[in-house]
Amino acid sequence: MASNIELRTYVYLDSLQLQMASYLATVSKGYLPVADQACAIVEISPGMEINRLTDVALKATNVQPGIQIVERLFGLLEVHSSDQADARQAGQAILDSIGLTEKDRIKPKITTSQLIKNITDYHSQLINKMRYGNMVLRGDTLYIMEVQPAGYAYFAANEAEKASRINIINVTGFGSFGRVYIAGDEAEVLVSKSIVEEKLAGLDGRDTSGGRE
Repeated sequence: MASNIELRTYVYLDSLQLQMASYLATVSKGYLPVADQACAIVEISPGMEINRLTDVALKATNVQPGIQIVERLFGLLEVHSSDQADARQAGQAILDSIGLTEKDRIKPKITTSQLIKNITDYHSQLINKMRYGNMVLRGDTLYIMEVQPAGYAYFAANEAEKASRINIINVTGFGSFGRVYIAGDEAEVLVSKSIVEEKLAGLDGRDTSGGRE
């Protein structure tokens, strides 16, 4: 029987890319992931319940927690392992504990998709002051995506790096909306943009576009 927990994001990353793993290490307050590890990312509401689900995941199998965000409304957990089976099992243990399945997650919706070509010096400086990843350089093409629920931002950034040679600038995967900033040569950024939007559209889940968020 399902609990009163809403499953917002549920994704499994089979292989963290080099930049994505390094980026997560800059924002993680737990155990830091490394490239090629697998991870499971779960976002729920209400947020306080993520404490209990962290306990479930860590007792179920051999995974390390990297990111845990505990807000009143939303909670997010990222766990990772060098063994793909462990990461999958941890995610499944969470689903079992709340009586839900992967298909009970909310289907991601892209709310903003911006492409800025040939970025200027001063614009890049503004962005670089708040980023945790690489820097945007003059002349780069910048892609900014906003997604809801927020947790899908991590999935999107990892897929972007898989797709082409881009730089991950910043990723925010918690709160009301997730945001991804990537930059690089125009042709490479366009490839990543196309793949990311296609991959997000291909994820199943509950369609809440007509309901209240």
